[in-house]
Amino acid sequence: MTTLVEVSTHWPSQVPLASRQGALDLSDVELRRYHRAFGLSDICRDETRSETELLTSAVEKLSSLRGREDQVRYLIRARTQCAPAPYPDSALHEVRRDFGLNRASAFALTEHACASGLSAVDLAGMMLADDPDPDALALILVGEPARSPYAQILPGMGATGEGTAAVLVSHHGTRNRVLGFACRTLYTGDPSMVMSAGALDRFRSVYADAVVETIARAVADAGTDIGDIALLLPHNVNRIAWVRMADRIGLPLARIFLDNVPRTGHCFGADPFLNFETARALGRIQPGDRCLLVSVGLGATYAAMVVEH
Repeated sequence: MTTLVEVSTHWPSQVPLASRQGALDLSDVELRRYHRAFGLSDICRDETRSETELLTSAVEKLSSLRGREDQVRYLIRARTQCAPAPYPDSALHEVRRDFGLNRASAFALTEHACASGLSAVDLAGMMLADDPDPDALALILVGEPARSPYAQILPGMGATGEGTAAVLVSHHGTRNRVLGFACRTLYTGDPSMVMSAGALDRFRSVYADAVVETIARAVADAGTDIGDIALLLPHNVNRIAWVRMADRIGLPLARIFLDNVPRTGHCFGADPFLNFETARALGRIQPGDRCLLVSVGLGATYAAMVVEH
């Protein structure tokens, strides 16, 4: 069974959203809406650090990786933005070299946008199940810089941050076992991250229904009930969307972890893992608890995963 051996995260400096008003071209009315309705206050951002440095800061905290570098067979970059740097620059291969992951096959997933992180865990589990070495590991790198204007804001939805996560995956273990997973893609008329106005309207119109349905599928795949979920760890796009969906999901709002929304902004596919580590550190997740990790990628892909801590 797929297990999360360890999750480590890196948060760049927290920057007030108000200080980014001009750069994000937000009017005073829009800024108030982002603060009051969306629950956004700060975003984590560091323009001085490269993508490699942001990822390295997460990987170097993985205590379980030390001495096991040769066991990493798959190094997976779960991306939202397809081509952040010109060839031959590659943060993925720089991390592979710097951490001595010489036996790892390195590749990227991009087509699921911000849902790529959870999809990468599912893929890693399938690959490890077929690997002849029972001690084989996969390392997933999630999160990225938001340097271009279109990547820094989700119009009418949220603002992006640059937090990153490193997820070490095995095919055996007793903690952080993946019990269930669901992923679905709905065509909105524009599969790109920079969606047309019409595609964005269609995305918004199906968003809540698709999130609720994907969660239900993941919970069913895990052979459990939504009432058994101790904590839902969402993407951090905004607060109001999760407040509105809580009843439909079947969870009280207190069991949806929204603490990081005003502190990080939406850190692409890293959000569920940032929330997992924060909740664990705060004691909000106890051994045996079943958690629900959820993320959505523009385009649009919906993913949900049940993990037993």
